[in-house]
Amino acid sequence: MTHENLTENAGLPAHILWTLAIVAGITIANQYYNQPLLNLIRHDLGETGFRTNVITMMAQIGYALGLLFVVPLGDLCRRKKIIFTNFILLIFSLLAIGMASGIYIIWAASLVTGICSVIPQIFVPIASQFSRPEYKSRNVGIVMSGLLTGILASRVISGFVGDWLGWRAMYFIAAALMIVCAAITLKVLPDIRPNFQGTYGSLMRSLATLIKDYPALRVCSLRAALAFGSFLAVWASLAFKMAQAPFYADSDTVGILGLCGIAGALTASAVGKYVTRVGLKNFNYIGDGLILLAWGLLWLGGDTYASMIAGIIIIDIGIQCIQLSNQASVMQLNPKASNRVNTVFMTTFFIGGTLGTFSAGTGWQIAGWTGVAAVGATLATASLLVTLLTRH
Repeated sequence: MTHENLTENAGLPAHILWTLAIVAGITIANQYYNQPLLNLIRHDLGETGFRTNVITMMAQIGYALGLLFVVPLGDLCRRKKIIFTNFILLIFSLLAIGMASGIYIIWAASLVTGICSVIPQIFVPIASQFSRPEYKSRNVGIVMSGLLTGILASRVISGFVGDWLGWRAMYFIAAALMIVCAAITLKVLPDIRPNFQGTYGSLMRSLATLIKDYPALRVCSLRAALAFGSFLAVWASLAFKMAQAPFYADSDTVGILGLCGIAGALTASAVGKYVTRVGLKNFNYIGDGLILLAWGLLWLGGDTYASMIAGIIIIDIGIQCIQLSNQASVMQLNPKASNRVNTVFMTTFFIGGTLGTFSAGTGWQIAGWTGVAAVGATLATASLLVTLLTRH
């Protein structure tokens, strides 16, 4: 199959699909390299812990801005042009962090890195749009597996590189990887014509129209966002929990626990394969059931490593059941607006995660780990109620 005859629903060649999946993982990793390196950066620049932590916040704000303002451009402009621009900006922002002499440069460059790390969210609609109908969910799952593996691997790799070569080396390596990814992606990816005729302003206004016209988009986005909030409640408070008795664990141990999330990454492609067969609502019942089970284990057995590890693995699988089934389903609502549909879904998803993170912090302050578990279980129950009370 040549690039010229790559058409909607006709099938996505394996080499393009796997390029999207692998590059998605390598690109999203840019967003997470900073987390294990913050202490090294703090000491090197003589900064406070709070000002250093702002680096992570700037990257997250950037990612949210990219989701909202960059991803919809996939329907208005040629996607290769958007992807190329993002890669160029990423290369410069990563080099700027690596060469930075002060924290303000790192803040600004981290914001740009976050904005441009949304390339995988441009890939997801491509995987859905050009796959055959029976393979759409599976192929979206494969791209998401690549993305999730990149998130998990990024923290381990940057911690290792930081220890051996220093924190700056990680960003120079990341910039080199972006050069390679840009060359491969632009060679492999076909030239996809935009679907939207109009201005950027009318494109952004059309997001509201999509939300109004597709009840399924509202329902899928809301329940996935609530479940994601429940999932992030664990990670917002896990370091505090593990630092206490009986664990007295350091940040390395929390990082290793994060690797349990590989279960979620491996689940992603399997979930995508069975969405059509099992059904969207059933996957949401399964996902929320697993998340509630996980919170039971994390709360009742919160003083044993066995229960903590089991809970983390189960909650990872649960959130993948929910995210992938809902995301794959909304991608098929309006293929000609797939980038904007993905923007609505992922922005709502991100807001849900922020809600979970904030609520978990409040829960921890009020009632410790029990408060966090209460927040997590409440958000998962709310997600379940959305499925029970709607027909989508």
